[in-house]
Amino acid sequence: MRLRTTKYLISFAAEALVVLALAAPSAAFAQDKPKEEGRRPASATVSERFGKALSKAIELLNKDDAAGARALLADISTEGLSPYEISRLEQVRSSIEYTAGNYPSARQHLQKAIDSGGFSESEILNAKYQIAQLFIMGENYDQGIATLKEWFKATPAPNSAAYYLLAVAYYQKNDLNAAFEPAKKAVELSENPQAGWIELLLGLYLQRENYNAALPLLERLTAMQPQKKDHWLRLASLYQQREEYAKALAAIQIAYNAGYFKDSSEYERLFGMLRFNDIPFRAARVLEQAIENKNVEANSKNYEKLADAWIQTRDYDMAIPPLTRAAELSKNGELFMRLGQVQIQLKQWPQAVDALQAALKKGELKDAGQANLLAGIALFNLNRLDDALKYFQRATRSEKFGDMASDYVKLIRYRQRN
Repeated sequence: MRLRTTKYLISFAAEALVVLALAAPSAAFAQDKPKEEGRRPASATVSERFGKALSKAIELLNKDDAAGARALLADISTEGLSPYEISRLEQVRSSIEYTAGNYPSARQHLQKAIDSGGFSESEILNAKYQIAQLFIMGENYDQGIATLKEWFKATPAPNSAAYYLLAVAYYQKNDLNAAFEPAKKAVELSENPQAGWIELLLGLYLQRENYNAALPLLERLTAMQPQKKDHWLRLASLYQQREEYAKALAAIQIAYNAGYFKDSSEYERLFGMLRFNDIPFRAARVLEQAIENKNVEANSKNYEKLADAWIQTRDYDMAIPPLTRAAELSKNGELFMRLGQVQIQLKQWPQAVDALQAALKKGELKDAGQANLLAGIALFNLNRLDDALKYFQRATRSEKFGDMASDYVKLIRYRQRN
C-alpha cells in the first residue's frame, strides 16, 4: 500500500509542475514596484503631435487591435525625437508585439527603449525583468535565467514573483535541484503566495520524497482551493505515506461527499481505504452504489469485491447476490466454489450443492478436490449419502483434502452397513 501511494504522489507532482503561469510582462513587475523612481532624464516630456499618436495607438491596443496600433506607429521616425520619447515609442511597440505573441520582437523593442537613454533607473530594471520574462515565455530558458540573474544583482530587494519565474525557468530545463531554492524563496517571501507557487514547491518536495515538508504545503493548498479534487486525493496519498490512515480516509471521503469523483479508480480507491480502515459496511455501500450508478464496471472482479466487503461485515446473506453474479461472470469455477462455501456457512445445503456442481462444471479450479469435498459435505447434510459418496471418492485423490474425504467415505459406508 505504501509503495503504490508514493507512485501516486509523484505522478501528481509531475502533472502539477508542467503548468506554467506567467503574467504579462507589464503586469508581473507591477506588484512589487520600487519605492523610488530613480533618476529621470531632463527632457521627460513629449510633443503634442507625438503624444496624440501614442495615445491613439494605446487606445487601439486596448481594443485588441494590435495590427492597427502597429500600423499607426510604423511611420513614426525616431529622428528628431528625444530619448524620453524614443523610450515611450519603443515601450508601446513592445506591448503591441507582446499582445500579438511576437516575443522576440517585443524583447528587441524593450532593449531599444533601454538603449535610448530615456528610462529612469527603476524603469530600466523593470524592462530588464520583462525581457527575462519574454525569454522564458519564448522557451529560451538559458537567456531568461542569465537575464534574471543580472536583474537580481542590480535589485536591492528582489520580489517573490521573480524567484518564482527563476524557479520555473530551471524547472523547464529539468534542473529540479536549481529550481528548488528560488521556488522556496518565492513562497517564503510572499505573505499570500499564489497557488501555482505553492504547487511548484510542493511538487519539488514530492520529487525529493520529503513528505514531512510537503504536507503543510498541500494542506495550505487544499484550504486555498477546496474545490479541486486532486488536492484532496494527493492529501489522502500523503497521509497514507505517513501511515496516518484515518486522516487519509477523511480526505478522500470529503472529495467523495462533495461529488468530485469521476473515474472508477477513485471509487475503487475509497472502497479499498474503507476496508483497510475496517469499515466494511460503508465500503460495501459505496461500491454497491457505484455499480448501480455505472461509476464502476459491473464485472466479476467488482462483484467479488462487493461480496468480500459483506463477508467482512459477517453479513453472509448480503454477500450471496454479488458473489453469485461474480461467479456467473467469471471465466472459471473458483467463485462458484466460494459461493458454495458461504452457503455451507449458512447451512443452505441445496443451494450449496448447486453452486459447487456449477464450479465443477465450469472447471479450471485450482484444486477440484476441495470442490468435490464441499459438494459431498452439502449432500451428506441433505442425507443424500449415495450422491455424497461419489464426490467424497473423487476428493480422496486430492493431496490436501484426501484424508478428510476418506474419513467421510468410511463414515458413509459404516452408516450404509448399519
